[in-house]
Amino acid sequence: MNKYWLVPLLLSPLLANADTSSTITLASDYLFNGVSQSKEDEVIQVSLDWLGDTGWYAGGWVSKVDFGDGTDFEGDIYGGYKFTLVDNVTLDIGVSQYTYHGDDVSSEYNYAETYAKLGYGHTSLDFWYAWDYFGTGAGHGIVMLTHTLVLDDNWSITLGVDHSMSFDSDKFEWESEDDDYTHWHLTGTYAINSWSMSLGYESNDIDSYADSTFLLSISTVIDW
Repeated sequence: MNKYWLVPLLLSPLLANADTSSTITLASDYLFNGVSQSKEDEVIQVSLDWLGDTGWYAGGWVSKVDFGDGTDFEGDIYGGYKFTLVDNVTLDIGVSQYTYHGDDVSSEYNYAETYAKLGYGHTSLDFWYAWDYFGTGAGHGIVMLTHTLVLDDNWSITLGVDHSMSFDSDKFEWESEDDDYTHWHLTGTYAINSWSMSLGYESNDIDSYADSTFLLSISTVIDW
């Protein structure tokens, strides 16, 4: 077994006796800002997360991928700090490390990313920046705006739109002479106790990856 499947488990000794939880998700596809990472196949995804009383947090996340070159697994670690700026306004800042596994060339895709997420009630404006996007040496940014409409204790609807852009088109382009694209989704979620089920409609405007699709996922949260 590839040892990186155990990334979240390796964090357990560090996070023992703390406020930890795991989320297990079965999804019909792994969409990363509207672009399939699994060739539109279903995936299982698992996270392990710790949240401290002061706002610090850390975690790990694993998922199946399929890049067609033998890369079949993604393992990420992340950490940051979330705090309240003023009433109903929060700021979440942190850093993530993406790693890829399965073939000798898979690790060449590894990259780190910083992020800042500004929240107001059920609305969030998020930013990500990577200085070596997918190992290409290109600077890359993403900006995302999401709003969730809470219908009742169980039902909610989320509308989100994000824009991805390369800052070094000579090193990375999404397609020839096109270094950016926009993705949006409309997702309905039903949650009860520790379980949730979501069905979303997703679309983007990049020709090489353009594929409007429905995304179905079922998740459960386990508190440790």
